[in-house]
Amino acid sequence: MSKATIRSPRRDLMGSPVFDELGMERDPDNLYLQTVDSMLHAAEILELPHRVQIILAQPKNEVMVHFPVKMDNGHHALFKGYRVQHNNALGPYKGGIRYHHHVGLDDVKTLSCLMTMKCSLVRIPFGGGKGGIKCNPRELSEGELMRVTRRFVSAIADIIGPDTDIPAPDVGTNAQVMAWFADTYMEISDKPNANAVVTGKPIEFGGSLGREKATGQGVIDVLAELLPEIGLEIKGATCSLIGYGNVGSWAGKLWAERGGKVKAVMDHTGAIYNEDGLDAIALDEHVRNHGGVAGFEKTKHGADAISEEDFYSTQVDVFIPAALEQMITEDKAKLMNCKLVAEAANAPTTPAGERVLQDKGVEVLPAILCSAGGVTVSYFEWVQNRSNQYWDLERVDEELNRHMVLAARRVQLARHRFDVDMRTAAYIAALEQIGNVYKLRGIFP
Repeated sequence: MSKATIRSPRRDLMGSPVFDELGMERDPDNLYLQTVDSMLHAAEILELPHRVQIILAQPKNEVMVHFPVKMDNGHHALFKGYRVQHNNALGPYKGGIRYHHHVGLDDVKTLSCLMTMKCSLVRIPFGGGKGGIKCNPRELSEGELMRVTRRFVSAIADIIGPDTDIPAPDVGTNAQVMAWFADTYMEISDKPNANAVVTGKPIEFGGSLGREKATGQGVIDVLAELLPEIGLEIKGATCSLIGYGNVGSWAGKLWAERGGKVKAVMDHTGAIYNEDGLDAIALDEHVRNHGGVAGFEKTKHGADAISEEDFYSTQVDVFIPAALEQMITEDKAKLMNCKLVAEAANAPTTPAGERVLQDKGVEVLPAILCSAGGVTVSYFEWVQNRSNQYWDLERVDEELNRHMVLAARRVQLARHRFDVDMRTAAYIAALEQIGNVYKLRGIFP
């Protein structure tokens, strides 16, 4: 990875003939179409067979359910849920369950496609899936959250299972939600190893050590492997973070643990800054207690509240978006002053934003590489559940590091072979594996 971006010649945006063949629109603001466009661009460079391109351009299955739930006030509310199964050529569908008030079909389709690419890139035997419920979990009581979860499981139970589709936590869900999820499925299913239907469960209920920090850990493992090529190492380097939930906080804490400085953090409550580095551990505790970073500037740990514009403009070595999709727009990218972007969240950079970053010589390490640590340790949990054994944290960390380092090297190799940017290289490295499997399996019938 050189400091200056190497770019392959790009065709027009959404210029693949697959779009016309499948009757897909060319909407540059549609997140799913953006993702498919990037994937098909890499497929064309790789000369992936046409049959594989059309298969990957659309999910295999899209399920939408509506289900009533009794609320604490005695009234019933109707909820909308989704489960999209993108591809299972490499193994069972795998992907998180998101609870968010902006959940929609195209969002879930996008995330399921990215999961297919992640699993292939890190070489774990899963395909891609994703699910979600359109709701605001912050507005639900614990009892309501449990009933919503259990009712959703019963609605999709026929299409999930430890051998077919294994959900996991995502935005708005956590280990407790996964415990309710697994318990419900175990009550209505007679399948063996039924607790392996989800990963990200509490340790006491079949979860894996290291799962909570896995995505953040994977980001740091990738950065530790790739930063030296641009003359940096984590020790002494600076970063800023969008989002300080599970992924962002672990990335920040592990970055600081290795001697790096976290200069700025922003979330939905505000933005804070410290030129000498924020106390990553104290900030994590503050966010857990207060729901966001706002107010940390009033504590004894030393920080200043800053504007959103000042946050994006802060000079750092590495910028880590760890919140929701489409955070780095064209306007935000123009403000950014960094050497590298490491996508800890899924699809946080818009195509227009990425073009601005490329023109500024800023490298973007894509989400299908950086954020693959979560699904990798989910795979470890699934293996442990099915074999009725449990690994210690040292083994989990060692195996995770091995998978992430090898994935980073695959991306580097693809970059040099095809003279492309890192995002395209990551897709190429993932698609090469999928293409090889389709070549061996053929297309039924």
